[in-house]
Amino acid sequence: MSSEHNQVQALKAHIALNVHNVERSIEFYQRMLGLEPSKVRTGYAKFDVKNPPLNLTLNEHHFLERGALSHLGIQVSSSDDVLSMREKWAEAGLITRDEMQTSCCYAVQDKSWVRDPDGNEWEVFVVLKDNLPEAAPCECGDKVAEINANTAVPVTSGCCGTTPIGVTRESSVAKAPGC
Repeated sequence: MSSEHNQVQALKAHIALNVHNVERSIEFYQRMLGLEPSKVRTGYAKFDVKNPPLNLTLNEHHFLERGALSHLGIQVSSSDDVLSMREKWAEAGLITRDEMQTSCCYAVQDKSWVRDPDGNEWEVFVVLKDNLPEAAPCECGDKVAEINANTAVPVTSGCCGTTPIGVTRESSVAKAPGC
């Protein structure tokens, strides 16, 4: 057999997320993805996403904390695409958080984030400069937001410190050593 006969044509990625409440999660993902689920059953929903090709399923499952999942993302080709997606999310009523010109995963990136009802973080991002040297431990994906009790401003513990949502890390005062 030739190697071309051994090539597998992948149709799309599949992500199955455990969620606390499938109805609440359906509402979030309808707004995030801009489409209706292709299948809904008791405790289950499926979104058949065309761009990017993705089979996303939501499985209602009772759990106490977030799982081992770090975060999920959609890589796009330009900063304009990041801003366009962020605008779509905001127009759909989702709370977005931007990180522009951020150093993460040993690359410089522009990104915007949303969080689903179970705390799963989704980013849309573009890589502007890749393969940066190692300067400090990468904590990318540690994006679990907290509420600042004094100001009620959502904040995030990110790659290099705590940043109010909607404020770029570069304009934030709090940064971890080495960032």
